[in-house]
Parts: sequence; structure tokens; C-alpha cells
Amino acid sequence: MTICLLKSKIHRAVVTGASVDYEGSLTIASDLAERVGLLPYEKILVGNMGNGERFETYVIYGPHGSGVIELNGATAHLGKIGDRLTIMSYAWVDADEARRHKPSVIVLDEKNQIKRA
Repeated sequence: MTICLLKSKIHRAVVTGASVDYEGSLTIASDLAERVGLLPYEKILVGNMGNGERFETYVIYGPHGSGVIELNGATAHLGKIGDRLTIMSYAWVDADEARRHKPSVIVLDEKNQIKRA
């Protein structure tokens, strides 16, 4: 049996940009994505704390150290600059591994700097 558990979470990320004309995805500063183990093109679930929207998309790396969190394509309609997001990914693990599993989680401040890990 396998169980789907939280793998990675970036909590309270602040939207820094939105680009409707882009083809899709969520741009995340590479250092933040790497810190929680998110890979380019990995599927993510995003919750917008400002308006309650939830959507699935994929990760695109932005410049290291930039703090960028940008809604691209259709997702640009689901939030605005300044909104806080929770960005999550999940993994399927077997029952034995599930007992030992710990997700990688960071909480960001208003400048998308790591406040707590």
C-alpha cells in the first residue's frame, strides 16, 4: 500500500508578480524551491490565503535570492501582488516510509525571506 503525504511546503509566500501572457506555471526563486526540495516542472497545489482560491500548476525556477513568487498564465487571474500563498507538493510513499516521513517546510516573511524552517 502507498500513501500520499505532504512532501514540500512554502507557507505565506508573497506574490511579487503576475503575468497573464506567460504560458503557465508559478515562478519560485530557485533558492526557496530548492530549500524544500521542489524541482522544476514539479506539480504543485497552491492555496491563496487572500481569496481562498486553490489551483494546481507546476514550478518554474526564478533567479536565486530574488524572492520572486510570480503567478503565470491563467493562474495570474487567481491572485494579485501582495497575496499570501501556501505552495505544496505531495509524494506517494509506502506504509513503512510513511511512519518516518517528515515534510520539508519553510515559512516566509513579507519579503519572501525564510522566517522559520
